[in-house]
Amino acid sequence: MQSRRCAVCKHFRRRCPSDCIFSPYFPPNDPQRFTCVHEIYGAANIGKILQQVPIDRRAEAVDSMYFEAQCRKNDKIYGSVGVITRLQQEIFKAQSELAKTQAEIAFHNVNDYNNNTNVEQTTKLEFPIDDASIDIMDLSIDQVVVDHQAACSSSAFWSY
Repeated sequence: MQSRRCAVCKHFRRRCPSDCIFSPYFPPNDPQRFTCVHEIYGAANIGKILQQVPIDRRAEAVDSMYFEAQCRKNDKIYGSVGVITRLQQEIFKAQSELAKTQAEIAFHNVNDYNNNTNVEQTTKLEFPIDDASIDIMDLSIDQVVVDHQAACSSSAFWSY
């Protein structure tokens, strides 16, 4: 004979009424779920919380209570706040690594551009040109390098 009592009613050794507020969220095949939440919140508080939450949001509320209860059991001091803090630290570390990698890419792009510009400049200077033309060419090449460096260092380059 299959028992129809939910985990809460089994825990308290009582008959499970057909309108039991706990039965949809604490099935009989997962008693550890209720035990975990019960240790942190208590059955009376769980019932009060479920009565205050709209029916369509109760499953989310129980999932949240279960997650927070597990976190509290694993870390008695910080609970779920400890998990959130660790995740924020991981995000910060990943963002720092991303910024460092983007800076290295920009540095290599500038170096590649400068190396290509020096090759072009050398090639252009090999032709017989008068001194006035060389000054104009040097100025335009330097201006391009400055413009490229300014574009790479602008805040729009970093995408956060």
